[in-house]
Amino acid sequence: MKKTIKINDNDNVIIALEPLHQGDIIISEPLVTQHQIIVLQDIPSGHKIAIKPIEQGENIVKYGFPIGHATQAIKIGEHVHTHNVKTNLGELNEYQYQPSIKEISAQISDKEVNLYRRKNKDVGIRNELWIIPTVSCVNGIAEQIRKQFLADISQEPLQKSSNFDGVHLLSHPYGCSQLGLDHQTTKTILQDMVKHPNAGGVLVIGLGCENNQVKAFKESLGEHDNERVRFMIAQDIEDEITEGVNYLHELYQIMKSDQRQQGKLSELKFGLECGGSDGLSGITANPLLGKFSDYIIMHGGTSVLTEVPEMFGAETILMSHCINKQTFEKTVNMVNNFKHYFMSYNQPIYENPSPGNKVGGITTLEDKSLGCTQKAGNSAVVDVLEYGERLQKTGLNLLSSPGNDAVATGALAAAGCHMVLFSTGRGTPYGGVVPTVKISTNSALAQKKKNWIDFDAGQLVNGVKMDKLLEQFIDLIIQLVNGKQTCNEINQFRDLSIFKNGVTE
Repeated sequence: MKKTIKINDNDNVIIALEPLHQGDIIISEPLVTQHQIIVLQDIPSGHKIAIKPIEQGENIVKYGFPIGHATQAIKIGEHVHTHNVKTNLGELNEYQYQPSIKEISAQISDKEVNLYRRKNKDVGIRNELWIIPTVSCVNGIAEQIRKQFLADISQEPLQKSSNFDGVHLLSHPYGCSQLGLDHQTTKTILQDMVKHPNAGGVLVIGLGCENNQVKAFKESLGEHDNERVRFMIAQDIEDEITEGVNYLHELYQIMKSDQRQQGKLSELKFGLECGGSDGLSGITANPLLGKFSDYIIMHGGTSVLTEVPEMFGAETILMSHCINKQTFEKTVNMVNNFKHYFMSYNQPIYENPSPGNKVGGITTLEDKSLGCTQKAGNSAVVDVLEYGERLQKTGLNLLSSPGNDAVATGALAAAGCHMVLFSTGRGTPYGGVVPTVKISTNSALAQKKKNWIDFDAGQLVNGVKMDKLLEQFIDLIIQLVNGKQTCNEINQFRDLSIFKNGVTE
């Protein structure tokens, strides 16, 4: 295994692929200015090392782009990180539409999978029964209903049938004492969940006195399958537990007849996300997801990139991929609205890398963003969605959402994504209401946290070629689509978080 990697010919830093120690000698690649580099300090894995003298004020270049500037002179072999680098980002930028859309091609054919086909022509990869409270006050009641229903069906032979994938409560802390757009946002996200195709049946439970009234919720829900959705107001019923359990049994009887049918992988919508990133995120897992995104889109499928603050510093790359000027302008608005959101709270828009990111080797927001946006691959951006909006176009979409893992995953599910592909370098057990596939950026994490990690992209720096790794990854996704559980499903980690601010304007 190589000890270091140089990502782009124009870079003036290399990345440690394993911990290095003071005095270690690195045999450089031909493009590095000298044959041997002596490491001047201990360097953790994922961190940067200077391969040429860098003057104070000179840009640090990684991925072929500036990720900040040196705050002091840096010697060859010196550690390059937060102690001697500062971001180049300011608050607001002017943008010009300069399209640069690359041709993409798929060397791997579209794959057959088994899907649930819904009445509205949508497809699901799970046939789950969801309980959705309109207000947090009924979370406990909903859980009692869920437990009683599970106890009832535990005696039935169909309990373990492959055409029923369980009953799940989408609890949340909202629905009361919210006004205006904040209230509307909560209602919109919950309504999106009611219509999600991974749910073969939905029970909506309200209390009766909350702001998020069941009657108004139902009236503004839009097109939905009346046969598959039930509504209940707890204050109106003497025995709400029995009533709720009866509703679940009604839905269960309908769902038991659902069967998977043959379909194509390209019929699905995949969310692209990262969390707990490290210095290898932009070298292994995120480029792999970019290749997968291009593969799906080439066959007519859809992927969605979100976490807008983690686009800052790399947003011009995404803007250059916009399919037309209208989409470019929507991207500019999405980015600037989030910058104004930070500014409205007197927060710096460029202080994004978390303590864990920094320990993992990410120095500035540009460093993080240039790695994060590689999940989008080289496909053209066809549309930009507001938070809570549902997907309308196949292809690569951008979605407005904060960088918070739980909120971003919820936004992707609300948009209609069947599955979220989540890269991580530090590791997280978290999962959303849709299958949340964890892809490790390094093999050490995959080996240490087998109960968290579904796929090891760290193989890329251990000699496995990208084409081979992509084939392996597609094979895993097919298994997961067909019913194999992700780690978050096995662990029963399912969170729904809603953006409390709700708007970025």
